[in-house]
Amino acid sequence: MSISKFERPTIVMASSSPRRQELVRSLGLPYVVHPSNADETVDPNLDPDCIVETLALRKAQAVADVRKAAGEHGIVIGSDTIVVLDGEVLGKPVNEEDAVRMLTRLQGRSHKVYTGVAMIDSADEHTEVAHGVTTVHMKPWTDEQIHRYVATGEPMDKAGAYGIQGIGSTLVTQIEGCYFNVVGLPLSLVSDMLASYGIIIP
Repeated sequence: MSISKFERPTIVMASSSPRRQELVRSLGLPYVVHPSNADETVDPNLDPDCIVETLALRKAQAVADVRKAAGEHGIVIGSDTIVVLDGEVLGKPVNEEDAVRMLTRLQGRSHKVYTGVAMIDSADEHTEVAHGVTTVHMKPWTDEQIHRYVATGEPMDKAGAYGIQGIGSTLVTQIEGCYFNVVGLPLSLVSDMLASYGIIIP
């Protein structure tokens, strides 16, 4: 049986990402933000889907443990996004030079974006973990365009050094899969996972 909108438990976002918060807000669910301080180091030899699911679960578990100890309930959502090119994981750039390096490699080519999502009910530990994959096709950019884009600052906190929801959208010619997966939270997948908690959207 689904839960009415008046009985729905609070969604707890284990992320400080304004992009993910905006996406959750669009679902019309009550939510709070409780950033996770979980360790994000993983074995680089893991498959991309395993990396994002492992990190998403680790983030969600860290917050769920804190809330459970405090007697605060809710469904904790953890998420992690990576860009993969030629089998190499491209995370967030460490500096502008690194951002230029990533964008130079990505331009004119296709890559995959993986986003892992983990949900944990802090009351009963009911856990769901899944991931989405989207193929992104990039158009060629000149070195000057890449440097100008990096100078905007937009790439610096994003996996693969670009934001598809911002100026980085001008880099993208086509995607295969969920757009929101590239932004950082695949809403269709999230709604499917929430259904296992009795939360049906809409």
